[in-house]
Amino acid sequence: MNSLNTEKDTNIAQILGIRSKSGRSRKLLRKIAWLALAIAIAFVVIKWGTGKSADKPEYKTETVQRGNLIVTVAATGTLQPTNQVDVGTELSGIIRTVEADFNDIVKTGRVLARLDTLKLETQVQQYKASLDSAAAKVRQAQATVRETGNELARIREARELSGNRVPSQHDLGAAEAAHERALAEETAAMASVSQSEATLKTIQTDLSKAVIYSPINGIVLKRSIEPGQTVAASLQAPILFTLAEDLTRMDLRVDVDEADVGRVKKGQKAVFTVDGYPDRAFPARITQVRYGSKIVSGVVTYEAILSVGNPDLLLRPGMTATVNITVNEIENVVLVPNAALRFTPPVKEKETSSGNSSIIGKLFPRPPRPQPKQKEYAKADRKKSKVWTLKDGQLVEVPVTTGESDGIMTETTGGGVAPGMTLVIDTIRN
Repeated sequence: MNSLNTEKDTNIAQILGIRSKSGRSRKLLRKIAWLALAIAIAFVVIKWGTGKSADKPEYKTETVQRGNLIVTVAATGTLQPTNQVDVGTELSGIIRTVEADFNDIVKTGRVLARLDTLKLETQVQQYKASLDSAAAKVRQAQATVRETGNELARIREARELSGNRVPSQHDLGAAEAAHERALAEETAAMASVSQSEATLKTIQTDLSKAVIYSPINGIVLKRSIEPGQTVAASLQAPILFTLAEDLTRMDLRVDVDEADVGRVKKGQKAVFTVDGYPDRAFPARITQVRYGSKIVSGVVTYEAILSVGNPDLLLRPGMTATVNITVNEIENVVLVPNAALRFTPPVKEKETSSGNSSIIGKLFPRPPRPQPKQKEYAKADRKKSKVWTLKDGQLVEVPVTTGESDGIMTETTGGGVAPGMTLVIDTIRN
């Protein structure tokens, strides 16, 4: 009997334990639900509060000004000497001496380098001997001509005195043939002399080219050889030195985009900067705009040449320059900020009764619908635009006609704007 009571108590305890655990789970779930509801209510209150405060948008504004407008075209390029000469050699051989170094100031005719001339000097002696031999053969042929000429004259005189009987006609023909052969040998010997003279002159010219001279007054920019080095001139003359004639005047070669080349003209002023002196602007002037185009990665550009003064020798060949070319200067015009021309009034999203008006809609707002892109001036005149001003806190559209622009400010040639007018350029809070 006692055992039965014990089993019943145990079963009751187990049942009560289970029930107590399930009760604790229900309490925990109830707490989590109330916490989630509190967070949702707080989120909705904050959302409603920010929505009410955002009903009145705020805008950033700027003022219309009257002033001068300078229109520029930007380009990049490199500095180069006005006259740069590459000095090479037509001969192959070993460099015996190098007599000029980097940055040396050289004059016209100064020796820059010398090649080993031992082989050429030997050839000169050889061809001089050949010329002497050819000259001796000429004298020998001339003696033969005189000898055969005298013999022919004697035979002719004897035939005259004998009435054409002696010597015979055969002897006369032989004498004439011998004289003609002597004349031919003389001509050949003289031709051999001319040939030897030409060959000797060629070798002497090569010998003179073994000494490399400076062709201009200038400065040595590059030196590509060392003493003992072998140079080979086969199809193309190797470059030994690069000289710049005058670094106090330089050329700036820039690539102008095809969209801007119609505005770039000879004589226009420009300023440029280089990385070596980022805080200094150097003046320049356009001297030529070339018609030939260059296409790099599908971009068409045209080369413009600018003249640059470099009296302090601060600028160096090869420096990369960023150039601003002044293509137009306009004085005393009404200027509006470009940001005002780009401003578009914000469009409020329409709320539907089944959407964001419900608590679920506030908790899970829909993403904003993409607004259709406006076709800016697709069919209208690009010079016709509009800006926005504030009257009693409301946006008011003002039509304008635009002119030149420097990228920050734009000239207005007509419309309802005036100096001092406040224009909206951006939305601070919507």
